Amino acid sequence: MSPEFLLTAFIVCLAPGVGIIYTLSTTLGRGLRAGLWAVLGCTLATAVHLGFALAGLAAVLQTSALLFTTIKYLGVAYLLWMAWGTLQGSGALQVQPDATQRSPLSLIGRGILLNILNPKLPMFFVAFLPQFIPAGDPHATALLVQLGLGFVAMTAAVFLLYALAAGWLRSRVLGSERAMTWMRRAFAASFAALGARLAFERA
Repeated sequence: MSPEFLLTAFIVCLAPGVGIIYTLSTTLGRGLRAGLWAVLGCTLATAVHLGFALAGLAAVLQTSALLFTTIKYLGVAYLLWMAWGTLQGSGALQVQPDATQRSPLSLIGRGILLNILNPKLPMFFVAFLPQFIPAGDPHATALLVQLGLGFVAMTAAVFLLYALAAGWLRSRVLGSERAMTWMRRAFAASFAALGARLAFERA
């Protein structure tokens, strides 16, 4: 993997999106351990999307307006539901120290679902990865898999950094109800904004 690919992948992973918002809100609301399970869920979803892209699903999404629209609005609905739950203090950002803990499977499942319902991600793989494969390379498929796995690993590493940062911040803001209230509002607005942005995406 070239330095150019690694740098580009790092910048792409660093940009705030639904996975990062979920990781931050889960870590701040439920602690670092919960945040690590969220990271695993988001990383698994990225790996699934890579598999979809390699299997040609991205091409299907690009040619089937109905399939794209269906997945898109399922994702919008789920993001808005997350926004409402976070705002009410019953979603990811449930910040009371004695809050009921979700099971690891629940946290992983929510991370997978949030990212699976983003039809742009498999298209991103199809548009992004081939740029780093030399034209006419006889091992193009193997290189595509290698680059894809590298991107998945980069996703896990960057999300882990976000979780660790949120875990460090949590102990400093958990005692302030005012800070927690504004944090809930900020994350609820972020989920809602991501849902609105997805609603206006076109295939």
